[in-house]
Amino acid sequence: MMRTLFLQPPSFDGFDGGAGSRYQAKREIKSFWFPTWLAQPAALVPGSRLIDAPPAKMGMDPILEDVKNRDLVVMHTSTPSFASDVRVAQMIKDANPKIMIGMVGAKVAVQPDESMRQGGPIDFVARNEFDFTIKEIAEGKPLAEVDGITWRNADGEIIANKERAMIEDMDSLPFVTEVYKRDLNINDYFIGYLKHPYISIYTGRGCKSRCTFCLWPQTVGGHRYRTRSPEHVAAEIRLAKQYFPDVQEFMFDDDTFTDDLPRAEAIAREMGKLGVTWSCNAKANVPYDTLKIMKENGLRLLLVGYESGNQQILHNIKKGMRVEVAKEFTKNCHKLGIKIHGTFIVGLPGETKETIQETIAFAKEINPHTLQVSLAAPYPGTALHKQATENGWLNVDAAELIDENGVQIAPLHYPHLSHTEIFESVEEFYRKFYFRGSKIASILNEMIRSPQMMKRRLREGVEFFQFLKDRHAA
Repeated sequence: MMRTLFLQPPSFDGFDGGAGSRYQAKREIKSFWFPTWLAQPAALVPGSRLIDAPPAKMGMDPILEDVKNRDLVVMHTSTPSFASDVRVAQMIKDANPKIMIGMVGAKVAVQPDESMRQGGPIDFVARNEFDFTIKEIAEGKPLAEVDGITWRNADGEIIANKERAMIEDMDSLPFVTEVYKRDLNINDYFIGYLKHPYISIYTGRGCKSRCTFCLWPQTVGGHRYRTRSPEHVAAEIRLAKQYFPDVQEFMFDDDTFTDDLPRAEAIAREMGKLGVTWSCNAKANVPYDTLKIMKENGLRLLLVGYESGNQQILHNIKKGMRVEVAKEFTKNCHKLGIKIHGTFIVGLPGETKETIQETIAFAKEINPHTLQVSLAAPYPGTALHKQATENGWLNVDAAELIDENGVQIAPLHYPHLSHTEIFESVEEFYRKFYFRGSKIASILNEMIRSPQMMKRRLREGVEFFQFLKDRHAA
């Protein structure tokens, strides 16, 4: 077995580009998702180690010391971080010229040849789902015989092996919490709308929806929802409770946990037996009866991608959602006491000054507990990227999707809506949502009731205003 290091490399201060992040960028409020996509293959390779450098605030020195005694390094990369990650790979090669370096992630999955050409120190990239791909390489299988990779032979030729079959038996994957326990400090991971400390895991991969902008289903996970059994999920949560007694909340980070309603209800009942607080990603169409079962069994919060309050834009991005259905769903959540973190995107195809105002008004009307506003990001491999390229909407100078500080930029523009107008609408969105009297009163009441919440909100406020300062400086 090769001595293997799984690495999320150092990057911009506060940059959340981990193998679990949907938008690789520096956040308005510092956030770090668990590197679940790296932890999963790490759990398959005995004796391996996972280093998640950004949340651990780790620089290159300890990493370069570690790799001197390694045979294989597997790095997660993304479109925004790729150039920086290649520089890290070169530093690792310089420290240990005999080491093999592979990269995984959506960027190399959809642009394997280009990534290999641009990444001189890279020996291979893994395409699509890569858990057992990495296991086979770590076991010493020759690269020529490993399905699902593009690699460089001794003559420098770039070779694409045949595709790897998708994993069908999701219960065959070991628990990522074993790797969390071994290699991570869970207190390093923080998401503003989740209780701290939290743990996130996947109970399945893939998403039935066809949203044109969404990264993971179009690049790695696929559109078929492949799931773990409720019993398997419950067993991991039971173990996680034992390993991490201080955890306040478990997050099921499946793209859309509610894609399979009977299974969601079954897992909810298992969580109820365990007495844990949990949250998940959901589409804004979950029926009241299912919401009630989930709430009665420990559900605290739903992360919901509303994206826009304009019906035509939702059609344009193939969201498969009706605005009126989303309103009814949200009303039901409020009635049941389920908190919502609503996510919105500005700059999607069809966006105008008027639709931005329509979405802001929609957000104020449905009034999620918290929200985040992102800029439309055309990641390579997505239908949005193809559409933007064909129509001349994409600013090629902004193709890396972030600026030199790691802050998300507005790469899309339209004849009637400029980069600047889209970029500035994010701040306007936040201001109009949070700086209205009723929302301020709600936040103040929440802070008064909980000293812990007061501390969190004050910290978030400082970070948010620093983020705005950085945006204006850029």
